[in-house]
Amino acid sequence: MDFANSTDLDSTRLERLFVQHAWPYRHERVTVRVRHSRGADFSGTCYYRDARIFVNLGRHTAYPYVLGTQIARSQSNRTHWWRETYRLIVADGYQLALFVFLHEFYHYLVKAAGRSPRQKEAMCDRFAARALVDHFGAGVLDSRGRPVARGQWDFRDVHALVAAAPKVCVQGQLFAPPGRRAIPVTIRGACAGGGRS
Repeated sequence: MDFANSTDLDSTRLERLFVQHAWPYRHERVTVRVRHSRGADFSGTCYYRDARIFVNLGRHTAYPYVLGTQIARSQSNRTHWWRETYRLIVADGYQLALFVFLHEFYHYLVKAAGRSPRQKEAMCDRFAARALVDHFGAGVLDSRGRPVARGQWDFRDVHALVAAAPKVCVQGQLFAPPGRRAIPVTIRGACAGGGRS
């Protein structure tokens, strides 16, 4: 990963978080720039052709930050579709930066897997939310501020959609990120020419 950070966050810690949570997907060709936004609380952009991801964080953003997501199940009636906004409680700038990075990285993975990146916002949010809930214990609340059960938002296999995206491996073996045990995974043809990032 070609990583650079121009915010006040510690670059080493931030890069380590990004690399750890990008596993098991290859990311050595991805360029990531973390910088201050021009006014928004946060934003992110992914340029597929150049494998570039921009993470923008507001200087004024106060924490804990209540982040609206699209991770709830879609609902419909005879005339229209809608989705409740579930809120993720983000403790600090590192978690917000990680969420934005993972959201954009998932867009990149969808494209790398040969799928259409259109209409994938909920899946991108779900991919990022899982990391914050699992790694940091972030809370998910409904629109009334009540805790949401995991099964209400984590109901799709986010890895199945991007199964064809290249994985991190050497000589056909997946590598676990630092501090994690390797998880047995069967991969057919995904590691050809693989390298370590």
